[in-house]
Amino acid sequence: MKLLRIDASSRIENSDSRKLADQFQQQWQKSNLNGKVIVRDIINQPIPHIHQKTIEGFYTPQEAFNEELTRATSLSNTLISELKETDVLLISTPMYNFGVPSALKAWIDHIVRINKTFGVSEEGSFFGMVKDVKAYILTTAGAVYATDEMKASNFLQPYLQTVLGLIGITDITFLPLEGTTMDTVVFEQLKVDALKRIAQI
Repeated sequence: MKLLRIDASSRIENSDSRKLADQFQQQWQKSNLNGKVIVRDIINQPIPHIHQKTIEGFYTPQEAFNEELTRATSLSNTLISELKETDVLLISTPMYNFGVPSALKAWIDHIVRINKTFGVSEEGSFFGMVKDVKAYILTTAGAVYATDEMKASNFLQPYLQTVLGLIGITDITFLPLEGTTMDTVVFEQLKVDALKRIAQI
């Protein structure tokens, strides 16, 4: 068994999402003594945003590649291989300004790639090419978005569900931890709930 962990919080210390991910990883390793864990801390080791040549490489047939396009797409190839070879994807991420951090978006832009992780049928519909990957997404937010009033402002969860679904990852469990800066009562209860669910998983 393989677990691929992606950490996207800009907080290196005192990060609630990283702490949850630590708990998850420890529990997973106890249950999978021979399991392999790959950790990608995309803050300490940032993923560069895609650029002109990267995009050109995404849409150029392999037989037409040159050395420049090979270099421009090499990181994407590595990240996609990591993802396709894993059994469990663990993403720990805060919500920034109602959505995903730019660091996580950069990783996503490298792994969402036509004819590599998703395709288009003759009828024009999309299909995923990443198979048999279970995703757990640990999210944190300063406010509480579970209320009807705030749900519409949560673009983090629906975006991740949609973009991972596009590439074939549809078995997704979200473990939200909200109210980290505004509602300590809700935060502490959700933290207990999240840790219980992690232990069960």
